[in-house]
Amino acid sequence: MENSRKKFIDLIEKAMGVADTMDREELLFSYKGILYPATICSPEAFRAMESFEARPDDVILAGYPKTGTNWVGQILTDLIATFEKRNQDEENHVNKEELEEFPYLEIGDAEKYERMSKLPSRRVIFTHLIPENLPRSIFKSKAKILLLLRNLKDVATSFYHFSNALSALPSYESWDDFFIAFMTGKMPWGSYFNYLSEWNKHVDDKNIMTITYEELKENQALGVKNIAAFLGLSLTEEEIQDIVERSSFQSMKKNSPKTHGALGTALFRKGGVCDWKSFFNEDQNQAMDKAFEELLAGTKLGTKLKYEIYCKN
Repeated sequence: MENSRKKFIDLIEKAMGVADTMDREELLFSYKGILYPATICSPEAFRAMESFEARPDDVILAGYPKTGTNWVGQILTDLIATFEKRNQDEENHVNKEELEEFPYLEIGDAEKYERMSKLPSRRVIFTHLIPENLPRSIFKSKAKILLLLRNLKDVATSFYHFSNALSALPSYESWDDFFIAFMTGKMPWGSYFNYLSEWNKHVDDKNIMTITYEELKENQALGVKNIAAFLGLSLTEEEIQDIVERSSFQSMKKNSPKTHGALGTALFRKGGVCDWKSFFNEDQNQAMDKAFEELLAGTKLGTKLKYEIYCKN
């Protein structure tokens, strides 16, 4: 299942090359009040995306940047590829076809949605978007959505390193500068607080399953089984274990030059939990704790995050 993702690599490397010629203030643009990277997204693509036709058997992976979407995306595509390989001809193997289109819905050119209409089922589609900015067809189709969460402080820490490692995103002279941008939502894909608040409105939808980065790290095999059950995929224990091994951090980091090109080093840094403790000072801890209490405490997604366990000293 170790596929070379040529379009993924080509798009990212092209974006990084273009970004090297741009000023910092040119790297982001605003669409419907949210910032996006100008080298990989565009207003034209967003407008074209509105007419995208989702299918009932599509699988949508929704997660804010740095919540683990590349990791869980590997699990998803591997689960479906394993099931499809056992149940239909190799020539119809969805994973091979799927990886020939950039997996993130909002990233790419305006013509990608026409190309996606020709992909065979099941399509696995990633997105960092809030529900309001997704095509309406996704919710009308009742496509299954796996909503991925990660504790806020580790997301911030990981996003800081990612921003400074990827030329397509604005870099920051210091962690303190980045923290201000993160807390005010002046980030690619906007505020994580707002992201969680918006998705919380859909948490009870029957076609949505929520899972956290932390619970997957604690027991990946159980997490993979739960995802498979959600998708209605019947796999053997051996198949589940093979998927767990292929999607381990160590395995994905080793294979990242093939699967993610120059982006691999930035994507697969540590893959741990509570790295934030090396970066947050007391004032920053208090600021984020206060924001969580005001915006997310008491909500279903806020509870799912187990903030007291993962974001307190």
